[in-house]
Amino acid sequence: MTTLKYIAHYSEHIQSQAAMLISSGRLGDYLDKSYPERHQIQSDKALYHYINDIKNQYMRKSNPLTQVTYNSKLTVLKHALGIHTYQSRVQGSKLKSHNSITVASLFKEAPPEFLRMIVVHELAHFKEQEHNKAFYQLCCHMEPDYHQLELDTRLWLHWREG
Repeated sequence: MTTLKYIAHYSEHIQSQAAMLISSGRLGDYLDKSYPERHQIQSDKALYHYINDIKNQYMRKSNPLTQVTYNSKLTVLKHALGIHTYQSRVQGSKLKSHNSITVASLFKEAPPEFLRMIVVHELAHFKEQEHNKAFYQLCCHMEPDYHQLELDTRLWLHWREG
């Protein structure tokens, strides 16, 4: 079986189903049928407003976002789809925080569901740093189809490379 690097940690059953879709040339059809639309969030400014709206809906009490960007080099950096950073600094008697999210530029071409999955994932890291049960519960709270969207996003990445 071909190495499926984006889904290597999934069960053998899922990997074999994915390999069959890929080898039969049906992965693109599956993705197009399941996710026919592309989003219109193309600028850093639009991405900031999009992410901030989701953050305000589900994580209103968390610190504000200070920076949101698309980055074309992100696929090379750590094979990451998105990156979150948070810093806390003491300035005088106040605690200042800096929260930023960077999304790989290839998601400008993605279905809106995949962009939302990446955003939800990165936002959840502001509350839960580790990929633990609480982290995934928060992801599913913000996006009930999170696990299916994560798998399909990974399949989309395989399809793009094919």
